[in-house]
Amino acid sequence: MTTTLDVPKKEVAVEERDSVTIRLAGDSGDGMQLAGTQLTHTSALLGNDISTFPDFPAEIRAPAGTLAGVSGFQIHFSSSEIHTPGDCLNTLVVMNPAALKTNLKDLELGGILIVDKDSFGTSDLRKAGYKTNPLEDGSLSGYRLFQVPITSLNREAVAELKLSPREADRCKNFFALGLIYWLYERSLEPTLRYIKTKFSKNPSVLEANTRALKAGYNYGETTEAMVVHYRVGKAKLAPGTYRKITGNEAIALGLVAAAHATGLPLLYAGYPITPASDILHQLAEYKRFGIKTLQAEDEIAAIGAAIGASFGGVLGVTGTSGPGICLKSEAIGLAVMTELPLVIIDVQRGGPSTGLPTKTEQADLLQAMYGRNGECPVAVLAPATPGDCFAMTLEAVRLATQYMTPVFLLSDGYLANGAEPWAIPQVDQLPDLHIEHPKEHNAEVDGQPVFHPYKRDAKLARPWVAPGTPGLEHRIGGIEKQDVTGNISYEPANHEYMVRTRAQKIANIANDIPELQVNGPESGELLIVGWGGTHGSLLTATQRLQRKGYSVSHAQFRYLNPMPKNTGDVLKRFKKVLVCELNGGQLRLLLRGHYLVDALGYSKVQGKPFLVSEIEEKAEEILRS
Repeated sequence: MTTTLDVPKKEVAVEERDSVTIRLAGDSGDGMQLAGTQLTHTSALLGNDISTFPDFPAEIRAPAGTLAGVSGFQIHFSSSEIHTPGDCLNTLVVMNPAALKTNLKDLELGGILIVDKDSFGTSDLRKAGYKTNPLEDGSLSGYRLFQVPITSLNREAVAELKLSPREADRCKNFFALGLIYWLYERSLEPTLRYIKTKFSKNPSVLEANTRALKAGYNYGETTEAMVVHYRVGKAKLAPGTYRKITGNEAIALGLVAAAHATGLPLLYAGYPITPASDILHQLAEYKRFGIKTLQAEDEIAAIGAAIGASFGGVLGVTGTSGPGICLKSEAIGLAVMTELPLVIIDVQRGGPSTGLPTKTEQADLLQAMYGRNGECPVAVLAPATPGDCFAMTLEAVRLATQYMTPVFLLSDGYLANGAEPWAIPQVDQLPDLHIEHPKEHNAEVDGQPVFHPYKRDAKLARPWVAPGTPGLEHRIGGIEKQDVTGNISYEPANHEYMVRTRAQKIANIANDIPELQVNGPESGELLIVGWGGTHGSLLTATQRLQRKGYSVSHAQFRYLNPMPKNTGDVLKRFKKVLVCELNGGQLRLLLRGHYLVDALGYSKVQGKPFLVSEIEEKAEEILRS
């Protein structure tokens, strides 16, 4: 089989598309995530706006060919601005029957369905629960089905390299990717460069993947079955230098930027947990930027180390998911009592317990707000997009250090693994967070200089003194302290004063954050409200409803404790409020309790993000009622 691009070109039609949604799906060992990532990079370099949604199996290695082992990667690329990875699929590529069975429902009628027909043997069909072969029984007649012998064609393409069948099959993801590149006029060059760099120390693997990619492209070029190219033009993005970024990558870079902006070293202490582990992995590569990482023996040790770092005068950060937050809760109370800056990253996933470890959810909001003993207030933030994770990480560090408090950053599995184009900021555009620890006493007693560790500034924040500073020795700890002096105190009135002061300090943050923004008219029939990573679906649904002539606006909370000062005013300007969230209604509970608004709720707890169509349909139902 020809494995270069020097093949006779057939006559094909070219169909212009504004946007396309593609999903690659197969067994967890088929390399769908790698192929999807390369398609994302290539589309970004082409100038498309992009949004992605990787979907991982929960089992580390489910039996091959079973429904539990299916791994998928969805990408939406467009010639205009987009905010979601797409609802319905235009093209679905499946590498086995299990992938077909779990993903077919998301493919639009008349959509392109590409299958590896070599993998539809009797055993494969049985493991996926098929009684008959769907390639032969007519059940796929509603789609444009292309049965491609991907496995055998790929083996033929690499035959000269004398690889074992198993080694050869590891390349078939690139064969499928090459076919997609032909179908959607994507350049091979970015992926060829990746292969050359990635496998430079293994020439046979380098050559095999190169041949597989080109063979897939050439199959599209030569087969008579495919007679249409699809073209998606460049998007009109704001001027700047862009890169593809996931939420976890953005958080890691945000922490590096925070270390630079504060002028302090940073310690990130964590324990491996899906889907937060990538933050620890990436930060481990940045030690030259003053970043130190610690993979602790458990979650409690991780937050203990982070608190110790903050006590030592550097930036202490810990990251985990919901189960880890449960284990960290007592230590978070210690950070509240000692009033030390601490950033706690919670990449939320489906729960409770182990729950759905590779799926997304927003069910940790109340845990972040109240999940500790005693009156234990903390600040809570939630980024809205993968790129926004960078900005909100810097914001978390700013609030933690200026208000001497723990700050939660509530990301989620969708943001963590999803990707979008991100305009790289200039270093001189970063906020000025420079910190100088006090070196002089702040009070006098009987004419003698003393240091009072709980003497507060206008924000009610106490001074952050590095231990060992001459003359500024002081006591902190988990037992209640006397106001100003920091001496241990069991006096009832002092305890109430300190409790209320710590709460007021968090409330004061409302004076230092942006007001709640409304997308659309400032008042009207319906306000769609969300928080965190639901932003793209809610905004897109609102825009569609507005184009239909409905009086609908949208507001997305990025600050949850405290909420923006104008929250009550915004909510009261609309006849109806619909709170959409990936939990049982936690933000709705808070809004109803704080602002006495009769908010309606729309919740989804399926481990999946909202579809735009779901929000649109629910809003229309409310507007008609």
